[in-house]
Amino acid sequence: MVPERLVRFPVRTILTVLGTIIAVAVALEVIWIARHVIVWILISLFLALAMNPAVEFFQRHGIRRRGLAAGVTYILVLAALAAIGALFVPTVVHQVSDFVGKVPDYVHDISHGKGRFGFLETKYHLPEKIRDAIHKGGAAKVLGLSGAALSITKSVITIVVGTLTIAFLTFFMLLEGPTWMERFYGLLPSESRPRWENVCRQIYRTVGGYVTGNLLISLIAGSSTTLVLIIMGVPYAVALGLLVAILDLIPLAGATIAAIVIGAVAFIHSIVAGIVVIVFFIVYQQVENHFLQPVVYGRTVQLSPLMVLISVLIGAELAGILGALGAIPVAGAIQVLIVDWLRHRRERNVPAAAAIPQTGET
Repeated sequence: MVPERLVRFPVRTILTVLGTIIAVAVALEVIWIARHVIVWILISLFLALAMNPAVEFFQRHGIRRRGLAAGVTYILVLAALAAIGALFVPTVVHQVSDFVGKVPDYVHDISHGKGRFGFLETKYHLPEKIRDAIHKGGAAKVLGLSGAALSITKSVITIVVGTLTIAFLTFFMLLEGPTWMERFYGLLPSESRPRWENVCRQIYRTVGGYVTGNLLISLIAGSSTTLVLIIMGVPYAVALGLLVAILDLIPLAGATIAAIVIGAVAFIHSIVAGIVVIVFFIVYQQVENHFLQPVVYGRTVQLSPLMVLISVLIGAELAGILGALGAIPVAGAIQVLIVDWLRHRRERNVPAAAAIPQTGET
């Protein structure tokens, strides 16, 4: 008969395990509660990394003080945004107002089976179904109007607070970033400090280069789309171009989504415009995928297309659009850490292998 083995765990070990589990659970709960603030911090970090090259440029060319260089950079960025807003916002507002003004005409055409949207009545009888749903469940159930005003108000307040918070966080990150990095380096042993300084420089180059390049690619996508829509006479060209620029920030999938949406709008305007816009998006995506993005990703994150796709899918699953936006620079930073760890491990094993006495025939 096999004797039973009795395994005893010290009370200290049990308490340590329980304490670790509780600490991890509390940390995850805090992260979940503060998820909006964490998102604001990450957005501010990316913006600061994108603006930091300009700060360093001013420091190299006459403005020695970090605070003054950061202030000049921030003012120039705000001025550029204000100029863009002055150029595009009135046009966007005008086009949106025109669209809202035409909504009653669209509703009339749908109700009478006329116009481009008449098929919704003749084929699907959509207006009758909506009226029946309203009579049965009420407009609040159909349109989800319960508490809509409160939700919209809360969303607007959140957006305003988030924008202001991101603006201040970005400025202070630009101002105090090097100081915080020196404090971090000061906590490290002197022999390992050069290694981690090199790692941080590589991560900065990876993330900062990706953010700057991605913004440039999105600007090119939005501008070129607006130009094509204007040439083809498609209404709301500026607003649609702005939508393309925003969607193009999403790696891989963003341009495809934009092509579907803008192509549908162009086909509603005219068949010729729809065909031209679709052809344009096919050609532009080839240029972006085979020239623009490889230049950006190859010089910054240095990730293979497969790793880019996997990181975007995981990021989107974890945090939606923001996760997809941040997935590639995060993957690039992780790659930098892994490569450094492997190199450090290899360098540490070489002296150990050299110390082993070699035996051979004489």
